[in-house]
Amino acid sequence: MSETKRLSIFPLTGAILFPGLQLPLHIFEPRYRAMVGDALARDRRIAMIQPTEPVEDAPLYSVGCVGKIEDVETSEDGRYNVILLGETRFRIKHELEVATPFRQVEAELIEEPEEEYLSLGERASLEYEARKFADSQGYAIDWDSVAKLDDVTMVNGISQIAPFDAAAKQGLLEAPNLRERCDLLASLLEFFGKGDPDESSVTLQ
Repeated sequence: MSETKRLSIFPLTGAILFPGLQLPLHIFEPRYRAMVGDALARDRRIAMIQPTEPVEDAPLYSVGCVGKIEDVETSEDGRYNVILLGETRFRIKHELEVATPFRQVEAELIEEPEEEYLSLGERASLEYEARKFADSQGYAIDWDSVAKLDDVTMVNGISQIAPFDAAAKQGLLEAPNLRERCDLLASLLEFFGKGDPDESSVTLQ
């Protein structure tokens, strides 16, 4: 039976987190500074999720990911720089009525498969689309380092950092297994790679 948990959430458009991956965040809004302070005093965990609209207190997508604060730096004015490590995805059951300045939800934790692999053909196809996308956008990629990644880290890593729109990134996060996420990711790379490259070159590592 899936575990149900109360989670403090950080709604952020365009930002998704996967289990096992890191996400750097700069926390400056008072409500989220309060959330980080609360998390540090308890279990160091906050939950990342996308709002369905980029407006304050917008409705939320149903699936996000719990992250544990691995590293934190505090500035003199109370801002935080944190590194979140993704732990497990969750599905919202309902939002809670709370007195805290930050939002909280009751959520069901999603059990992740223990081991997932791609076929050689699936991996080669994804790497091909990723190279085409990078070339079209003017990105510089260390492909030797990418080749050394395991299948899960490669698929989830590209899904997390790729500059897709919020709905596309949400679809990747909600994919039920690695192969379906890989297929969707390859299709998105092909679709978004047809646009004009940005004027400036970006280096991704």
